[in-house]
Parts: sequence; C-alpha cells; structure tokens
Amino acid sequence: MTGHVRTGTTAPRAPWLTLRRREMFEGWLFVSPTLIGFLIFFLGPLIAIVIYSLSEWNLLSQQMTYIGTANYQDALTQNPDFWHVIRNSVIFAAGLVPLNMTLALALALALCRPGRGVVFFRTAFFAPVVTSAVAWAIVWKFLLQGEAGAVNQMLATVGINGPNWLREPDWAMVAVIATRVLKMVGLNMILYIAALQSIPRDYEDAARLEGAGNWQIFRMVTWPLLAPSTLIIMVITTIGSFKVFDHIYLMTGGGPENGTLVLAFYIYEQAFEFFNVGYASALAMIMFAIVLVLALVQIMLRQKGSA
Repeated sequence: MTGHVRTGTTAPRAPWLTLRRREMFEGWLFVSPTLIGFLIFFLGPLIAIVIYSLSEWNLLSQQMTYIGTANYQDALTQNPDFWHVIRNSVIFAAGLVPLNMTLALALALALCRPGRGVVFFRTAFFAPVVTSAVAWAIVWKFLLQGEAGAVNQMLATVGINGPNWLREPDWAMVAVIATRVLKMVGLNMILYIAALQSIPRDYEDAARLEGAGNWQIFRMVTWPLLAPSTLIIMVITTIGSFKVFDHIYLMTGGGPENGTLVLAFYIYEQAFEFFNVGYASALAMIMFAIVLVLALVQIMLRQKGSA
C-alpha cells in the first residue's frame, strides 16, 4: 500500500488593512480636526467646569477643596443677589428676543425683493453686526449720556425731556436692550430674507387668485412656511440674550443699583473680580441648564404646533 504525503498548503492570510478598514480610518482622519477641537474646546472645559462647580477654589490662594453641591445650594437658596440677577436676565431676554425678531421680520419683508436701494439698506442694517462690539457700545454710551448726550439733545428739540439713560435702573435696561437689538437685528434680517426667498412664488400667486390680500397671504401662507426658520432664529436669539456680556460691561457695568446685572456679567464678576471660581462655575452650569431648557421648550412647542 502506497502512502500519500499531504502537502499542507495554508490559505493566504487576509491583509489587516482591508478596504473597509482603510475607508473607516480615512473617515476618522477627516473628522479628527473637528473631533479634537470638540474635545479640547467644548467637552474638556465642560467637564472642568462641572468639577470646579463642586469645589471651593479661590484664584488668589490657589487652593481647591471639594464641597459637593454647596455652591448650587448657596446660589439657589441663600444668595438673594442670584434671583435678582435671574430676574434681570429674564427681563433682558423678554425685551430683546421679541423686539429683535419682530424688527428683523419687518425689515426682511421690506427688503426681500429686488428694488432700488435694497442692497444699500441691507448693507446698512447688517453693518452693525460686523462692527466691533466695543466700538458700538462706547459710541452709544456717549450718545446716551444725560443732558450732554446726542439722544437727549435731539429729544429736547421737540420738547421732550429725556431721562438719564444709563444712570436710572429701569431706563438703563431699556437702553442696553435697544442698543443690543440695533446691533444684532441685521443678522436675523438676513436669515429671514433667505427664508422668504426660498418660498415658491406659486403659493402667493395662487392665494392672490383666490382673492387673498397682503395680510391674509402673510398670515396664512408666508408665516406658516417661515416657522422652521423662526424656530432657529428664536433659539439663537434667546441663547445670545443670556450670553450677553460686552454691552453690559462697557455701557453700565451691571449698574446702576445692579439694574442691568445679568447672569453672564455676574459670572464674570464672581470669577475675575471676587476670584471665586468654584461659585462662578456653578453659576455657569445653572446658566447652561436654563438655556438648554429654554431651547428644548421652544423646540417642543414648535413640534406640538406642527403636529
């Protein structure tokens, strides 16, 4: 009997860097700059703020002590200034958001169609958006001075005795809201113009054939189609209203009598004037929670309304 010798041949091993793995590697390589930036500039600071908010850390002494939720308890239950600051922030947002959006929509409706002077007026209303916030606030601070201010001098020519805008708490809040609206309304105007120009003209033409007037067309056709853009603009404007700092810092410094002391400026005060980083971090987390809740509520209301 003759034996058969097995000549064992092993199957070639598949290469480690397969086409699928190479595509996956290339994909991660392309997104790595964004991912690294997210980790360094968002997730990392967010984790650090959470840790700081649970500690007592003074910048001068450089000593950090874990104290749990004491900073949050102090802000929510023991510090009366906190609720005054929250009230100011809500007043600021309640004044700025509807005024900004209403004015932006009115300007967009007036300037969304080609015509004589449209480009000039679009540029004029958008120019403050790209203007330095520091320069804008300083100029308005001079304009809104007492009797020497240009605004009150103009009012005096028609027999109106203007208030001392930046030295009276109620009028100071009105002044910072109005100047902030004028500064940022151009951005929302451009967003609304883009949304209006994306609406097919067929809808308007069909409505006019049915005998609808301008107001009926806006209420029944244009406004419902602007709802997605309006939601985005509302969320962005609301978040921006709670983050405002430069206008308050340069125009009023939180005064007079803490009448314009909003949450973002109060956080800056606690961290860099009183050097209480732990407490300031807790305030920052509270502001983050407030803005997140407001954004989610606005989104849920929009989804409920469109259901």
